[in-house]
Amino acid sequence: MTSTAITLGTLYGVGVGPGDPELITVKAFRMLKECPVIAYPKKRMGAKSYALEIVELYVDTSGKEMLGLVFPMTKDRATLDQEWSKTVDACWRHLQAGKDIAFVTEGDPNLYSTFIHMARLMQEVHPEVPVRSVPGISSVLGAAARLDLPLADGDEQVAIVPANGDRQAMKLAIEAHDAIVFIKVAKVLDMMIEILEELNLTEKASVVTKVTSPQELIWRDVRELKGQELEYLTLMVVRK
Repeated sequence: MTSTAITLGTLYGVGVGPGDPELITVKAFRMLKECPVIAYPKKRMGAKSYALEIVELYVDTSGKEMLGLVFPMTKDRATLDQEWSKTVDACWRHLQAGKDIAFVTEGDPNLYSTFIHMARLMQEVHPEVPVRSVPGISSVLGAAARLDLPLADGDEQVAIVPANGDRQAMKLAIEAHDAIVFIKVAKVLDMMIEILEELNLTEKASVVTKVTSPQELIWRDVRELKGQELEYLTLMVVRK
């Protein structure tokens, strides 16, 4: 008797856009149709992620193996290692059975995405697994479209910066570029507004929450936001 070796499945990172279900590529749509397993971020409190909501609009999930993955919101290294190991193992069980996985991400899988860490760990633990990505429209580009704001032209420079409490670094980022998109800005919003006031640039800044989604909110006068608490999915665009 001869045994037939099973070809490993491929792990695909599939970007499904920033929130508007129409901002999905034809290729992403095809991958969702073709892959037998769809992995998606699963929220502990039961709420659906943007990514899953978009998938359900395009695909009959009853015919798919839906793999809900919980990503720990902690900085504890032991907890992170344990939970990520579980996540990689969950995907590996399908991949070793020869099943392709579409790992869906909001925005683009190679820009501040959980897929980056997933792909890295999978290649460390199971280097034989093929890993591919399907680019998607990021929240950065979604914001530019919604604000009707070109981010860069000619020799102009644009930066994408995760906002943090380093005041000097945030100020330098603004001074050094023609356009800056600060992601995850909600946690340091007051500080960012103070920097803009110091640089006389408040009129050059806008803030968007949940861009392109039905829950989208836009502020073109950022001074209105002093003291307010905004959603995690909030970004600021400064265009000088």
